[in-house]
Amino acid sequence: MSEISPAALRGAVDLSSLRGRSTQPAAAAPSAVPGIVDVVVDATDESFGQILELSRTVPVVVDLWAEWCGPCKQLSPIIEKVTRELEGRVLLAKVDVDANPQLAQGFRAQSIPMVVALIAGQPVPMFTGAVPEAQVREVFTQLLQLAAQNGVTGTLPIGDGAAVQAEEPEEPALPPLHAEAFAAIESGDYAAAIVAYQKALAENPRDEEAIAGLGQVRLLDRVQGLDLQEARAAAAAAPRDVSAQFAVADLDLAGGHVEDAFGRLLDLFQTLPADERTPVRERLVELFGLIGASDPRVISARNRLTSLLF
Repeated sequence: MSEISPAALRGAVDLSSLRGRSTQPAAAAPSAVPGIVDVVVDATDESFGQILELSRTVPVVVDLWAEWCGPCKQLSPIIEKVTRELEGRVLLAKVDVDANPQLAQGFRAQSIPMVVALIAGQPVPMFTGAVPEAQVREVFTQLLQLAAQNGVTGTLPIGDGAAVQAEEPEEPALPPLHAEAFAAIESGDYAAAIVAYQKALAENPRDEEAIAGLGQVRLLDRVQGLDLQEARAAAAAAPRDVSAQFAVADLDLAGGHVEDAFGRLLDLFQTLPADERTPVRERLVELFGLIGASDPRVISARNRLTSLLF
């Protein structure tokens, strides 16, 4: 994985509307900030200004999630585990995008899970979608190095995070096949995770978490090892090569560029003969499922697809 860079999110995140919500001066020590009693906190539209100021003392990892998001339930425990192990060197702020629309809009959360860091108030990209624990640890290491380069090397004086965690209610156990898929994702074995989710869907075709998880893992499996520049060059050289266009669309979606991914596949669909369109339509439907039927970008792309079909 390439190193994280603050420049990668320049222009993609607008937190200006939330900066004024902080009631603490920029130099305030973490212990002086009310409500911060753990290395893992729930962030809201109203409280985020306070958390933004804390990023001047320690790097803040922002986990954007939703209750309906299966991959979020796989990724969030990993992020929390790694955060607690760092014993106050990082603060994890969890954002329910459904309950906090201003934050979702500010971070331009086009797909979730989406994880972004803040260093001295500046956004730093981490990853989108479920990733294995080894990759999470690698990115956290890079984050701490980048924070040190920017003079953000504080520690939250809140005691033993593990003790706080023990007081919290336990998360409900994952169904066996979901747990099997989760373990496979952690080890980077996406093929095994796909098989586990397929078994879960064979047992219950309406298992929404398995549907979402399967789509996410398939996407992760497809983009694993792809080089974006090489993929774009291949797609530009062969505009009607379905595989080449699929690769770039997958990379765009994994990177949060949802409209670009949909537009590429719809343009491809439009140029192909009728007897060659089915794989493209099926891939579009699969990607629609990853983003959600009610998302405006999905509605717009689906309408365009329908107009091309008839």
